[in-house]
Amino acid sequence: MWEIVLSVQLLQNREGPLLFDSWRHSARTKVQPWIGPLLTLAPHAQYFPDFLTPLGPADALEEEVEAILATPRARIRAELELLGTQSRLPSWTHRLANGDIRVLDGLGRALRSYHDAVLQSEWPAVQAHIEADRSKRMRAFTDGGVEGLLRSYSPLLRWNPPFLETDYPVPQELVLGGRGLLLLPSYFCCRMPVTLADPDLRPVLVYPVAREVHDRLPCSGNASLAALIGRTRAVILRSIGNGCSTTELSRRAGTSIASASQHTIVLREAGLITTQRHGNAVLHSLTPLGWDLLQAKHQPN
Repeated sequence: MWEIVLSVQLLQNREGPLLFDSWRHSARTKVQPWIGPLLTLAPHAQYFPDFLTPLGPADALEEEVEAILATPRARIRAELELLGTQSRLPSWTHRLANGDIRVLDGLGRALRSYHDAVLQSEWPAVQAHIEADRSKRMRAFTDGGVEGLLRSYSPLLRWNPPFLETDYPVPQELVLGGRGLLLLPSYFCCRMPVTLADPDLRPVLVYPVAREVHDRLPCSGNASLAALIGRTRAVILRSIGNGCSTTELSRRAGTSIASASQHTIVLREAGLITTQRHGNAVLHSLTPLGWDLLQAKHQPN
């Protein structure tokens, strides 16, 4: 849901032109009038309703949509009133706040239609960047514990114990009060992190994933896949596992660093791995396509 909401906002602005202009152009050719409710509820503005991004166990889009539609009416009403302080809202939002089943169904259809038409084709890239970011954070945690993890977000986030600071559109202080902080990497989050407006909700900080080496993944049908066939590259792919540096990869695969580096170039161009910088090293991670290939027990010629 965060990816849906943040990408809808990106459609309404010009932020991150190098990263998102190509996507914006493509997405705008796919949307239809059903996007109307989403443009209203997730405008290019400092605030959008928290009920659009529910937190909790959800294994599928449908579960998250149902969670949104099941939001208590009093909460929807309060958050729409806050949204209305930014701009005048259309009359259907009043019916939404009152639980009108037709308006609720329309919102559900808009969310599903947007996902299917705009985001579904992007999802492998979204997943790959998020998994790469998670590998980077886990490496930082393994090397330096919680302190190392929090420092790994610099300069996006600044860890000044006991405070975690970041640039933000409005002045805001979030006191955890022992509740912990959920850090969520996001593909469509642009420039600076974002959090929920209601401080009483579970603390969450959504931040943009790093795109230090490659922004987007090539099509999985890339001709470079043909270059993958070979025992050594299959070993390299398998050795990457949950993420590793080039030096670690060479040790795991029993090859030289130069050779491991050359093989990762081919694997990356084939869309099977992604690479991000981590300090003075680079960290390689499998993409969803790479995982699928391993799980299918691909046998090299």
